[in-house]
Amino acid sequence: MPTLLDYRRRIRSVKSTQQVTRAMKFVSAARLRRAQEKAMEARPYANAITELVRSVAARMENPAHPLLSRRPEKRALLVIVTGDRGLAGAFSSNSVRRGVEFLKTHTAEKVEVLPIGRKGRDAFRRLQKWPVVSEYVGITSRAEFAKAREIAAGVIAQYAEDKTDAVYLLFQEFKSVITQKIVFEKLLPIDPAAPDASGSQVDYIYEQPAEQILHGLMPRYVEARIYRMLADSSAAEHAARMTAMDAATNNAYDLIESLTLQMNKIRQAAITKEIIEVVSGASWSA
Repeated sequence: MPTLLDYRRRIRSVKSTQQVTRAMKFVSAARLRRAQEKAMEARPYANAITELVRSVAARMENPAHPLLSRRPEKRALLVIVTGDRGLAGAFSSNSVRRGVEFLKTHTAEKVEVLPIGRKGRDAFRRLQKWPVVSEYVGITSRAEFAKAREIAAGVIAQYAEDKTDAVYLLFQEFKSVITQKIVFEKLLPIDPAAPDASGSQVDYIYEQPAEQILHGLMPRYVEARIYRMLADSSAAEHAARMTAMDAATNNAYDLIESLTLQMNKIRQAAITKEIIEVVSGASWSA
């Protein structure tokens, strides 16, 4: 049976852990505000350039840009974003599980993985079922456009050099502090915009030939989509960590109360026993 000293040591240990979880909660909350601003700012541009590229591609009968070439999907590349650190609940494990489901059910003859984040890289290294073409770690806590451009350059090279026939993105989109949504998108090849119900399309007036504009827009399109993915994932990770640390702090409060109650019961039992012994001794002397 635990002694009074054991309970006191356990309570001190839980209090120390509680201080750490509370501090991590406040740090994640401060980082979340900046990450959320980046995510909200990146979405409109990424959506607008996607719509523009799809519209331009729909007006070209035979687009010559290598990123618009469509081939039978025999090889695919999955770009998956996870966290670099733990203590964020099931943030990384949910993304890895969804990625594994896609890889197992995909019909391509060869599927490769490009993990962004240490947790995803380590998970696919352990699985050893799908080749890892490249990896990026230490960049998920803070989205930077320079890193997005570097990743985009590698993805563009893979597709332009016919090393892959399709590129997919898998990440967690920030919805709210307590809600993150796993998003699965097809990055390449881009699907041309389809006509609306009336059969018409939104038209633009171009100062340059559409083909020339498309050659300049396609790399920017890939960069914008990847940067948006990094920004959303960063905000979602900070939100998940803040929620997890808040829950851990509250659980520590409950555990401390439970341990204190048990300690007081043992202390009260010891005091009662001493009083009984004193009374018994006094009665015996009388």
